[in-house]
This record gives sequence, structure tokens and C-alpha cells, in this order.
Amino acid sequence: MNAQYKVRDYYASPIVIGTRGSPLAVAQAEETRSRLMSAHGLSEDAFLIKIIQTTGDMVQDRPLSEIGGKGLFTVEIEDSLLSGSIDIAVHSMKDMPTSLPSGLTISTVLPREDVRDSFVSLKYRTIDELPKGCTVGTSSLRRRAQLLSQRPDLKVVEFRGNVQTRLRKLEEGVAEATFLACAGLARLGLNNLINPIPIDEMLPAVAQGAIGIEQKSDNESIRNFLEPIHHKKTELQLLVERSFLAELDGSCRTPIGGLAIIKDKEIIFHGEILRPDGSQIFQDVWSGHLKEASSLGKNAGKKLKEKGGEGFFK
Repeated sequence: MNAQYKVRDYYASPIVIGTRGSPLAVAQAEETRSRLMSAHGLSEDAFLIKIIQTTGDMVQDRPLSEIGGKGLFTVEIEDSLLSGSIDIAVHSMKDMPTSLPSGLTISTVLPREDVRDSFVSLKYRTIDELPKGCTVGTSSLRRRAQLLSQRPDLKVVEFRGNVQTRLRKLEEGVAEATFLACAGLARLGLNNLINPIPIDEMLPAVAQGAIGIEQKSDNESIRNFLEPIHHKKTELQLLVERSFLAELDGSCRTPIGGLAIIKDKEIIFHGEILRPDGSQIFQDVWSGHLKEASSLGKNAGKKLKEKGGEGFFK
């Protein structure tokens, strides 16, 4: 019995993949579909990609921190999962809250792309080249704080929208530079714009570069169907990073960076918290065995909370 027959036997119609509608989100859904096609010998018509508009996509005139944070990119998609109108949901893991709705789980993650941020400008190659008082656009509190900690002389403006929108704003002169995730640029085929910033200059967001697949917790058929494309190393990295974020109660209101690096059986974790204006930064590096992934991230979060002191996140 081949894989296609078994899937069709359980699903009377194509497997429905839910995603946001941005070009990057659709590219990630298509990558997921492609990996499943290869893993199970299925054709493209065994799947249907369903675009779901989220509140975060619809509200573009205000910072995320003012309208509800990370969940704005997931609520409508998760409602579709719970109602059964989609079978799986594909997400950028950096957009995912650390707490999921009851009945849902992230069962699968794909191999992680480049975790670094890219410096993007039509005139300049590096942050250091930016002239005093230059305008930089970003919607990320983390990137804003990290930039201002290095260059408090720069002016930072809100830069919402998908990759194409932000590139257009650069062309229109709204800002002289911006930051985009290397992973997103690579997945969109915009490799010519990749200009990586070293992680010791700009520590990436927790789970940056990772794609997660969400499903109903009790659907074992879907879980088994997804299992061949699951990437264990990425899962361990995210376990550390998201445990760290959960301990800090991180959201789009808090500038936080975190990255877990795996070397043999050791995890090396870099974490930092910042004041929104970049005036204060606490950072450190921790290490532990692979078996300690969850506790390593949690303990790192506790240590940075102690360093920041009561009221740091208020």
C-alpha cells in the first residue's frame, strides 16, 4: 500500500495547508508541501494551500506592541485548525507565542535556515557606514534596541509590512536602511540582498529562520504523516530558545535575542535582554548537554531576569 493511498484513504479531499498570505508565508507553505510530496511520493494535487488573513496582516499602521503582539499572526489560522477547515498550519516560528491554544501542538519543524539578520540599504553596506542622524526603518523592538545600543545617534522609524513592502519603502526614501531576516530573503530567492550581520553584533530573535507545522494534538494520522520531514536538531534548538522566551514572558513588547548552537552533544546558548531604547543590555552565554535543552533555556531566562532586576520588563 503506497503512501498516497493511505493518505487518500483517510482524507476524502486534499490535505489543506493553512498559511498567511504574504509571499514569504506562501513560500514556506510551498516548501512544506514539497517536502511532504518527496517524503510520501505524492503529487501536488494531494494538497491545497489555503491563505488565511490574520489581524497582524490587516493592521499595518501601528506597531505590533500596541495591538497585541505575536498572537496577531496566528489566531485566525489556529481557529481554522480547531474548526477542521485546515489540516495543518505552517508558521514562522519566531511569530509563535510560547503558549498554544488547548488542543493544538507544534509537532514538526523543518531544517532551519540562516538565523542571522541582513543589513539592507540602497546606499550603505554596514551599520557603521550610516551617517549620523540617518533614518533606519524597523518594526522589531529587538532590532531597534540592538541598533540604538550601537548607534544612539540614528533615527528609527516604524517599518511594518512584508519583505516587498519594506523594500519599496527603501526605494521611496522612507528610510536609508532596514533589517530583514536572511532566512526570509533566501526562501524568496532574494539572495542578492543577503548581507549578514554577525550574531555578536545583532543576536537574532528566538526561533528566527525556523518553520513550524501546527496540528491538532489528538490527530495521530497527521502526526505520523508529518514525521518524515521533522528535523530533530532544529527541534532541540527551539526547545532551548522558546524555554528561555517563556521564562522571560517574551512578546513583541520586549526586546529579546536568543540563539542555541549545537556542537556534538553540547548546546551553547546566547541570550540577551535590552531596554527598548538600547540604553541597557544584559547578555550571557550558557552551555549544557543536549538532554538539558529545556532546563538550559529556562535557567538562562531566570539568570537574565535576575540581572535585569525587578521592573526591567515594565
